[in-house]
Amino acid sequence: MTRTLVVLAHPDFGASRVNAALADGIRDLPCITVHDLYAAYPDLRIDVPHEQRLLADHERVILQFPFYWYSVPPLLKKWLDEVFERGWAYGPGGEALRGKRLGLVTTVGGGAALYRPDGLNRFPVTDLLLPWDATANLTGMDYEPPFVVHGAASIGDEELAEQVRHYRRLLTGTGIRAAA
Repeated sequence: MTRTLVVLAHPDFGASRVNAALADGIRDLPCITVHDLYAAYPDLRIDVPHEQRLLADHERVILQFPFYWYSVPPLLKKWLDEVFERGWAYGPGGEALRGKRLGLVTTVGGGAALYRPDGLNRFPVTDLLLPWDATANLTGMDYEPPFVVHGAASIGDEELAEQVRHYRRLLTGTGIRAAA
């Protein structure tokens, strides 16, 4: 099985029903490392060499986060800025991530209908996440289709359990569900 690093970035994980269920639902899987950025760095000071070693030790990287204003939580952005540095992740000599896989798992408060051309947000979440595809390209990573859980603000227990099962299948390679 592929060694997978799940970089969890939720600023209030204790209050998160959906991200907590997703993370808790995969912790027992073999070859999965769940790394909670906000727990690791409450002072927001990132240990870059440690993070780069974690990335080097895994073949696949999954970024799990709540979708914030069409982007990621601030610590995940800071992590990207500091850890994916020039000369390590990209640019001359920057080949540390080449050939690895990058996937996104994100939770969105609103339903899928809000994320289409005639919806409030005008664009599908997958389109709003395209900068991550560009990041994967720049660093030589293979970009996987994002796994998006819509309606996190109102998701029922049965649907949440189904999403956890989908997430487990995504990580074990027994079934990939593309984003809606």
